[in-house]
Amino acid sequence: MATSVSSRPANKRYLGNGSPTKKEVHDLQNEKTQCQIDEIIRAGHAVVFTPDTLTQAHAEGYDNGHYCIGNSRR
Repeated sequence: MATSVSSRPANKRYLGNGSPTKKEVHDLQNEKTQCQIDEIIRAGHAVVFTPDTLTQAHAEGYDNGHYCIGNSRR
């Protein structure tokens, strides 16, 4: 289940951009400057997943972030 967050999570690997026009997941352990994680958080679109897995993010309809994960499923 995706849960909104208002700051950078310290204990999570995956962070989703819940913007209806984006809906992508980012890997915080492989973050690239193009991911714009801080901007996603400031815009109020950041979510984390329970469990904190890429499989869970995909199950909730999130696509792979282009730079930090690659292989977009769209």
